[in-house]
Amino acid sequence: MEYDLQAAKKQEELYLIGNYGRLPVLFVRGHGTRLWDDTGKEYVDFVSGLGACVAGHCHAEIIAAVARQVSQLIHVTNLFYTRPQGELAEMLARYSFADKAFFCNSGTEANEAAIKLARKYMREVRGEDRYKVVTALRSFHGRTMGSLAATGQPSKAQPFEPVTPGFVHVPFNDLESLEEAVDEETCAVMLEPIQGEGGVYVADVPYLRGAWEICRRKGILLVLDEVQTGMGRTGALFAYEHYGVAPDIMTLAKGLAGGLPIGALLATSEVASGFKPGDHGSTFGGNPVVCAAALAVLTVLREEQLVDNASRVGKHFRGELERLGRDTGAFAEVRGMGLMLAAELKEPVAREVVLHCLEEGYVVNNIGDNILRFLPPLSISTREVDGLVGALGGILAESPSASG
Repeated sequence: MEYDLQAAKKQEELYLIGNYGRLPVLFVRGHGTRLWDDTGKEYVDFVSGLGACVAGHCHAEIIAAVARQVSQLIHVTNLFYTRPQGELAEMLARYSFADKAFFCNSGTEANEAAIKLARKYMREVRGEDRYKVVTALRSFHGRTMGSLAATGQPSKAQPFEPVTPGFVHVPFNDLESLEEAVDEETCAVMLEPIQGEGGVYVADVPYLRGAWEICRRKGILLVLDEVQTGMGRTGALFAYEHYGVAPDIMTLAKGLAGGLPIGALLATSEVASGFKPGDHGSTFGGNPVVCAAALAVLTVLREEQLVDNASRVGKHFRGELERLGRDTGAFAEVRGMGLMLAAELKEPVAREVVLHCLEEGYVVNNIGDNILRFLPPLSISTREVDGLVGALGGILAESPSASG
């Protein structure tokens, strides 16, 4: 039986819970920066699985690493040692501030682990009964109950209240509000260097450095959620490198395994000592196959200089978006860093623009009604960027509502 877009829609209607507002495309193949749908139409991908496919689709080295591991050992649980997990932990420690790693399956799980570790470290190691976590308004830390409570978007939590207590939300890039929120019950400040799902809002350098200084001065932990900003996305392997600070805990996911499900909590040895056997765990976390993929991703990022490419092409991309905004008057603001960019439209027509982009063979993402988000593979070229910007220019010119 032929399986096409209409069959996929019918199957979802019959058998899938309708919690996704899907776009009308059935993708069947990917390679590099390109995707193909069931009709054979080719697209340039500026979403990359919401930033997960940092090395592009179906990279040969990642495929080979996964195939080797699948043929040797797929899963045994964390009751036993496996080589890929240990090697990945060592490589992440070598490339980051951290000494220790814990692996799970997603960004929300990594953030749950970070919250638990921060609370337990303060209570068990420091001997202080601190439990509150200060996070930012507009932040997004995940959809499980703890990370949902940490998320500074009330609309996401309201349908599931009561959520986990102990979280205080303050305005982003407002250091005074952050300091006022820290009290004798606070164990950590948890921030995204760039609020990705919130709209690609970048932390000011004085703000993030100031948050680090407050944590040092008050004896609490700084947790950086780099689920979306990590793995070269911003033009550095980890976004904290742009700020001249290092956190106590960092969370990763998205691009770490190049599109396979993985999450990671990284911490200093001192803070990691808060977890003892039995305190936290995951059946599939650090699975040999996904760890093999992550090792290959780190190798590809280095060998193909993709982090440098993200910096170089990202600057060009942002400049072209800013030029387009000046030419059309359609954008209220262009913001972001590296290949994590957003263009905020003056009119609430972002989904309309996304659909037009699909017609033109470009995959982009909208956040709400006004924001276009761009998270291409780090291998994207300036030529491909120029193609998208040209297409956007035509779309905005033909749509009076989009042009304001």
